Amino acid sequence: MPEMGNVLCANIPNPILFCSLFQFDPENTGYISTEKFRNLLQRHGSELDPHKLEVLLALADNNSDGKICYQDFVNLMSNKRSNSFRQAILQGNRRLCSKALLEETGLSLSQRLIRHVAYETLPREIDRKWYYDSYTCCPPPWFMIAITIVEVAFFLYNGVVLDRFVLQVTHPLYLKNSLLYHPQLRAQAWRYLTYIFMHAGIEHLGLNVVLQLLVGVPLEMVHGAARIGFVYIAGVVAGSLAVSIADMTAPVVGSSGGVYALISAHLANIVMNWSGMKCQFKLLRMAVALICMSFEFGRAVWLRFYPSAYPPCPHPSFVAHLGGVAVGITLGVVILRNYEQRLQDQSLWWIFVSMYVVFVLFAIFWNIFAYSLLDLKLPPPP
Repeated sequence: MPEMGNVLCANIPNPILFCSLFQFDPENTGYISTEKFRNLLQRHGSELDPHKLEVLLALADNNSDGKICYQDFVNLMSNKRSNSFRQAILQGNRRLCSKALLEETGLSLSQRLIRHVAYETLPREIDRKWYYDSYTCCPPPWFMIAITIVEVAFFLYNGVVLDRFVLQVTHPLYLKNSLLYHPQLRAQAWRYLTYIFMHAGIEHLGLNVVLQLLVGVPLEMVHGAARIGFVYIAGVVAGSLAVSIADMTAPVVGSSGGVYALISAHLANIVMNWSGMKCQFKLLRMAVALICMSFEFGRAVWLRFYPSAYPPCPHPSFVAHLGGVAVGITLGVVILRNYEQRLQDQSLWWIFVSMYVVFVLFAIFWNIFAYSLLDLKLPPPP
């Protein structure tokens, strides 16, 4: 145990003070009694961040078996948590007694921003305090910003080439771009993803960019680029595959699949944790978000059935929006509901991942065999 103690103490703040924790386990069991743990906190708690001290006290009070695991303590001090650690706090009877983040004063602009993001995205005060304490802006929310910059850059380039920025999709040369998805070129697998860099016009790009920045950046600040990027890309791929199944003759453009995945996951998480979400005017803001989503979806439906500029090929499909929503209310919700938790420990995660994999495999076989079996007349290649 002494060797393990030296390793663990090297990874936490205040190592001199808290390495004494290992002296309370003479039998090297890996546990310390809650009474001794509480005494240690009373002696050295003034040197801890008050929010972490509060969580440690809650951990001590809520352990019914009378002992604390060393690893739970180290996880907290190194800004990591396990499911058992979280449950020890959330399932206990003790309420966190210190004032909420909203009541704290004298915060800098960056601290107020972090607090605002916490209340926008997290339903539990203990998670909000945890995020507020541990967020370092390193790395920054680079994924949503980078993907937005690339989308805008491609749109501006196409606007200059086509000499058109509004309803670019009506230009006769629009479909010749190698990035968008076209049913005749579905064997080119990259098109199922790269179509997000093509938009029907500035009216299409503008709303998508605003929504993915307003929703995606705060979510990425809380949950990280890997998780939010996964939801976004999964929504994008599901969108194009859904079109290849349900609207087989139509092309696909735009990032709506990924945007709708993020927004649907966020709105569903708010509804499922309605009482815990403390963001201001949440009902009004949800209504505005739904109106914006409905407006964009209505625009896509109208454009799909508007007389095509390049018959017999129709305008881009709207089904990608629905594919994104399906990803958002399944995989997305599981990710947003499990802040800082191991997804592989969640049974719902594996259920929805399995469903997604089955859908992708089905779509692949559908694209290989269904088009010929149905003897479908596709529009000519661009």
